[in-house]
Amino acid sequence: MSETGSRGPGQVFADFLGLGEVRLQVCRGCGRQIFYPRVLCPGCGGRDLNWQPISGKGTVYSTTTVRQRPERGGDYNVAIVELAEGARLMSRIEGIDPSAVRIGMQVAAAIADSDEGPLLVFRPAEAAAD
Repeated sequence: MSETGSRGPGQVFADFLGLGEVRLQVCRGCGRQIFYPRVLCPGCGGRDLNWQPISGKGTVYSTTTVRQRPERGGDYNVAIVELAEGARLMSRIEGIDPSAVRIGMQVAAAIADSDEGPLLVFRPAEAAAD
């Protein structure tokens, strides 16, 4: 699955999640780690992008709580997570009250099931170790 072929890069990312793997693109030209998956490197414009596994470790870079009525699912968190490898991505932190998520919190990647397919989410690092 190192080549995108006729599937778009976003679909390849989802395919890896479906296999239980979290991989991001890395540009072989400049070494930049890329998220959201793309056809070209946003740093150097290179096309030689390789899918690399990540450690799954990260730090909450930014966070907010989205307020919803309980009948619509209740409050949830939206966070930007900076991966140990350097890329930042938007996700959510699960397994903790949305208002308890803090900038600088250590988190670990997890793959959650949804109606649309597998999703990359994060859990507090101490909860993920249990």
